[in-house]
Amino acid sequence: MTLGEIIRRQREVAELSMRQLATMVGISNPYLSQIERGLRAPSDRVLQAIAASLRTTADALVEQATAVGDRPPPVLDAIAADPNLTARQRQALGEVYTAMAETTIARRGRRTANGKRPGD
Repeated sequence: MTLGEIIRRQREVAELSMRQLATMVGISNPYLSQIERGLRAPSDRVLQAIAASLRTTADALVEQATAVGDRPPPVLDAIAADPNLTARQRQALGEVYTAMAETTIARRGRRTANGKRPGD
C-alpha cells in the first residue's frame, strides 16, 4: 500500500472530506488528490501537516505504508495457492505480474513499498 493510500484511509477514518483535509493542511484539493493517488510525493512540510491534521505523525504514516508494503501482493498469494497450476506456471505468472507492476510503478514515477524505485 502506498503512502497516498494510507493517507486516504486515515482521512476516511477521520471522516474528513478531501477538501476539508486540504484546507486544514493549507494545500489545494487537486494536490491532495494527486498525493492520495500516488501521482505526487508530499514534501516533508506537507507530510508533517497532513499527519498533524490526522492526529498522527509523519513517521507513523510512512511506517504504515512500509509495513503493509513489505507483504507480497494478494495476487501473488493467490497464484501460489492455486492447485490448478504447476510450479513452473506459478513461477512464470508471478514473474510476469511482478514485471508488469514494476513497469507501471516506474511509469508513474512512484516508489515501491520499500521506498525504492524499481531497479534501484
